Amino acid sequence: MSNASAIVFAGIAPHPPIMVPEVGGAAIAEVRGSIDAMAEMTQRIIASGAETIVLISPHAPLEPYAFVAYQGPQLYGDFANFRGATAAVNAQLDEELLDAIARMTAKHNYEVVRIEGYNLDHGTAVPLYFLQCNGWHGRVVALGYSFLSNEDHLRFGNSIREAADAVGRRIAFIASGDLSHRLKPEAPAGYNPDAHLFDEEVVTALREGAPERVINIDQNLRNRAGECGYRSMLVAFGVTEGLPPAPEVLHYEAPFGVGYLVAQLVLSLPPAGSADAAADTGIDIQTGTGTELPSLARQAVETFVEEGKIIEPAKDLSGLLGQRFACFVSIKTLSGDLRGCIGTIEPAKHTLADELITNAISAATRDPRFPPVAKTELADLKYSVDVMSVPELTSMEGLDPLIYGVIVAEEGGTRRG
Repeated sequence: MSNASAIVFAGIAPHPPIMVPEVGGAAIAEVRGSIDAMAEMTQRIIASGAETIVLISPHAPLEPYAFVAYQGPQLYGDFANFRGATAAVNAQLDEELLDAIARMTAKHNYEVVRIEGYNLDHGTAVPLYFLQCNGWHGRVVALGYSFLSNEDHLRFGNSIREAADAVGRRIAFIASGDLSHRLKPEAPAGYNPDAHLFDEEVVTALREGAPERVINIDQNLRNRAGECGYRSMLVAFGVTEGLPPAPEVLHYEAPFGVGYLVAQLVLSLPPAGSADAAADTGIDIQTGTGTELPSLARQAVETFVEEGKIIEPAKDLSGLLGQRFACFVSIKTLSGDLRGCIGTIEPAKHTLADELITNAISAATRDPRFPPVAKTELADLKYSVDVMSVPELTSMEGLDPLIYGVIVAEEGGTRRG
């Protein structure tokens, strides 16, 4: 394992229930960027090969002098308290990992209190909802932080990494938390003119790969911001201390006066050719292109369905979008049902951007298995793009379904797929 640790992904996720379509309804259009970023984060977690996700939330039933963990064997949460009773999450507890965390933290004089009879809080359930809707399925450890010192939360994170390494499986860590709650006069916690400074410092520090700036942030500013994600982030920084950093802010927005941040701290992909290596789509998952391509597909479909217009790609295209590639565009509902998929196995346009726009519109309107996408469906759809590399001859022995697709042609060569 390239980072010599079982921690193969770590990140930060927001948890507003309004992101969940069954709760937010039409209002999810205001947090579409966060929803798309959670889809991207999920794909990175899947690519990392993580079998278990550890989540820490500020909204678990907290203990002043101990950390808490939801007891299993099954973990369940729903959104009935937010008028979304039809949306729910369900996962199996990773009891082996939780036992290891309890043992390791005890060595460092910290206690993990196991809580029974509780459904998962929304700080845990919202990120887990999007992880599962976007295709990750595995075991979970759900934690809550304490009222101990900042240094204690960092050390608790160290203990989680030591426990993960002792178990030896690929594990992801998600710090659930929102940033300032006081960015607008109509914000739920009121308004503070300095609150934006907290969010700006956190986002800038993460973009520059300087977590120590968040650790050492002005605590008075933190209090004025009215955040709920700081201690979760501290635990994440403890988990990732000493690991090769891969910081990236996938998205930040604050449409309702609360800061929502989706960010990556660490990503370690399996070695090429290993059993849990991610399928190669021709996109470097660490470049950020994985967010850019689905966003362009969404823009193409929504503009065509709402206005009947085909968007024009930018004139100064660079990177992958400016090159000539074939691609497939897949459209799914947020619950994971296929809604359309059309693609090309050889490029038909001058650039990938043109190819993607054409195939996205075709997937939404010309897939013979489905009726054309209607305006009322747009808010409930997610997009993925697979870029095709140049075909090459191979043999049966050289095929690996985890890495390659196959072009099959009839003997005459006139029909293929």
